[in-house]
Amino acid sequence: MNGAQDLSIFSMLMCGILLLVPLLGIWYLKLGLTKKLLISTLRMVIQLVLVGFFLEFVFRFNNWLLNSIWFLAMITVAVFSVIKNSGLKLRHFVRPVLLSFVLANFFVVLYFNFFIAKLSFILDAKYMIAIGGMVLGNSLRANIVGLGDFYKSIRKDEQLYFYKLSLGATRFEALRDFAKRSFVSAMNPTIASMATMGIVSLPGMMTGQILGGSVPLVAIKYQIAIMIAILASTVLSISLSIFFTVGKSFDKYGVMQKSVFAEK
Repeated sequence: MNGAQDLSIFSMLMCGILLLVPLLGIWYLKLGLTKKLLISTLRMVIQLVLVGFFLEFVFRFNNWLLNSIWFLAMITVAVFSVIKNSGLKLRHFVRPVLLSFVLANFFVVLYFNFFIAKLSFILDAKYMIAIGGMVLGNSLRANIVGLGDFYKSIRKDEQLYFYKLSLGATRFEALRDFAKRSFVSAMNPTIASMATMGIVSLPGMMTGQILGGSVPLVAIKYQIAIMIAILASTVLSISLSIFFTVGKSFDKYGVMQKSVFAEK
């Protein structure tokens, strides 16, 4: 099987014409998203082109230190995005959430490369960046929901939290139900996606493998492996993020500090 068909300049221009469909829909419905969509599309194109050139160099050089630094840079950008989109204060959360993401994502990716892909060089650029990007991207979305939901639900039901403390519950016991609800909210999209995978949709990992020339059964094996890796990374990162941030977010009396939320 051959690799994916290359896309010519004409093909990319035709792709640009396809963008008129959402633009016309936004204009007709007066959604006010035209500028935002155009800016996002332009940013996507510029970022992907620049990253494409950089990855050519990274893959050719394939140095363990450079690969690790690039993956760490990916994690750092993801952490800033999680905190910003969760409505939390960056200065308060950046260090504990960054530590959570580094531990969770490095562990899962290195485990995948060593035990599942069985690479002799576990920091291989193609695997580390490709697998790491998929794991990190899904973990990012889940953490935006999970971490933000956890703190917002405590603020919303603060009296219930205090009531549990007054009955003699420890801070951990009083926060447990809030954490459980946040986990459910964060995990549901991934679990639902797994339940319909292969019937409703062909996921990106599998599609990329098939277009790249892999036998469908090999692509299926990789897709199963990556979905389990995503699930593991999501659970680990949310757990560690909540665990590491709780200590900084409550005072010695168990009261959540108002400074955890970003100012509107």
